[in-house]
Amino acid sequence: MPLDGLTLGFVTGELDAKLTGGRIDRVTQPERDELILTIRNGGENHLLLLSASADCARAHLTAQKKTGPLEPPSLCMLLRKHVTGGRVSAIRQIDCDRILEIEIEHYDELGDRATKRLVCEFMGKHSNLIFVGGDGRIIDSARRVTDTMSSVREVLPGLRYERPPAHGKIPFAGVTPEDLAAAIRGQGGALWKAVARSVSGISAQTARELAHRATGDAEARLDACDPDAAAKAVADALAGLKGELSPRVLRNADQTAADFAAFAFRSRPDLAAELYPTLSEAMDAFYRDRDAAARIRQKSAGIHRVLKTNAERCERKLALQQEALLGSARMDEYRLKGELLTANLHMAQKGMKQVELPNYYEDGMPMVAVELDEKLSPGQNAQRYFKLYQKARNARTLAAEQIEKTSAELDYLNGQLDNLGKCETEAELNELRQELEKLGYVKPNRNRRQLKQLPPSQPMRFTAASGRTILVGKNNLQNDKLTFTAQPDEVWLHAKDMPGSHVVIVGEAPDEATILEAARLAAAYSSGSTSSRVPVDYTLRKYVKKPSGARPGFVIYTHQRTLYVAPDPRKPQA
Repeated sequence: MPLDGLTLGFVTGELDAKLTGGRIDRVTQPERDELILTIRNGGENHLLLLSASADCARAHLTAQKKTGPLEPPSLCMLLRKHVTGGRVSAIRQIDCDRILEIEIEHYDELGDRATKRLVCEFMGKHSNLIFVGGDGRIIDSARRVTDTMSSVREVLPGLRYERPPAHGKIPFAGVTPEDLAAAIRGQGGALWKAVARSVSGISAQTARELAHRATGDAEARLDACDPDAAAKAVADALAGLKGELSPRVLRNADQTAADFAAFAFRSRPDLAAELYPTLSEAMDAFYRDRDAAARIRQKSAGIHRVLKTNAERCERKLALQQEALLGSARMDEYRLKGELLTANLHMAQKGMKQVELPNYYEDGMPMVAVELDEKLSPGQNAQRYFKLYQKARNARTLAAEQIEKTSAELDYLNGQLDNLGKCETEAELNELRQELEKLGYVKPNRNRRQLKQLPPSQPMRFTAASGRTILVGKNNLQNDKLTFTAQPDEVWLHAKDMPGSHVVIVGEAPDEATILEAARLAAAYSSGSTSSRVPVDYTLRKYVKKPSGARPGFVIYTHQRTLYVAPDPRKPQA
């Protein structure tokens, strides 16, 4: 669920209990809109994650250790200068809204005690992390907002910090049945919509839950309710939530994380609940994969655009080359007419536009009409046909070579698009980008604010029913390494005639069932993953070769057999 004011209130209570009085030992900024503060308190180190991501804005303690850039951004440098060694004096939520303030006490350059604030606004695409000095002026922020970006409020260094405009709603902490009844009376539509419009800090999901608890129907309509009774029931339900903290991750039937919640969601009995000791732990678990996937999507968008543009260029070039190849189809006609004219020069004269000559290559020697340039002699006309023949032959040879080259490039680009879709970590995306940089598709990254050296990515690992390990590559670098470090008699698999991962069954002589499992994985991690039946070739690794000068990930193989299988969508082991 989005981090609404009610949930932020629960989180604030946790953070206040854990961090207030703690010393800030370290500040890192893994992303432009994300900070991690290492705070020492109670003999423990706590990692406080603050994110202003448009999709995943939040604050909670985390167990994830993220890699920062080689050169920290300016906000990170300022925070290190001002608050490292300082102590957290207060953590509070502002006006039951989605604003969290972290108050930090430290000693300035003159040795005087100073107080500064880190203001975290969690408001969707308008989310921000703002560092405010003791005088109330902004020192810096994760996102700078100019007057051309917003006519309501600027966020720039040196300006006085102003809170976002209030919405005039009832704060959730002070809701009374009388105030709520007055607010919803006269409104139409669903009860939950009226509650969300009237109470500050309540998201749509929470409002539906309150309506469900109040009436037994999350979609109950106001015109079917007594406003006073409905308002009292909603206010009582809201008051009950405050004492019902039960952090959980809500999961779909396939065990994918659907949402997180601070309390039981009775309106969603279809979702299974995985309980956690703290709300921070539940949020950390929920956002771990979702946030990583969102970051990868964001960072891979430029590479996807480059690959798609180049693939489309190759497709256009291929169409032109195939058209040129078809245009060379008259090559044999030019040769024949040149030879017939050479053998029968006496039958043509300068000034003629056409002459009919016997075709002695065919039985019965049928007559063939040969067009002539009336300005040329018969011999010059014959030479003209031979030149046309030579030009068409050269064009066919060149077009065939270009078609082969362009087709190989198109296959490579489509393969990289397939690999890009498998990227789940920074290391995998970085490896793919470096490969494209070497081949000139992407300009080298000259920005010093790049990530620190990342460990090499690893192939996906699966365990077959027989207990055998099956390894599946996720990019060309992994594919090459996986294939050519495998033992000669290990089984190697690949989707036939389409981009896909290299797959190796560890150990020799696997049984047929294991080969079938590996083939289904090879199908799942190929461009044919959405098909019901995918052809997959398999052979021994010793029959797989890499041609000299071939692009990364490209191999040729022999002695293969082909299986037609349905893709296996299962996830790799952690």
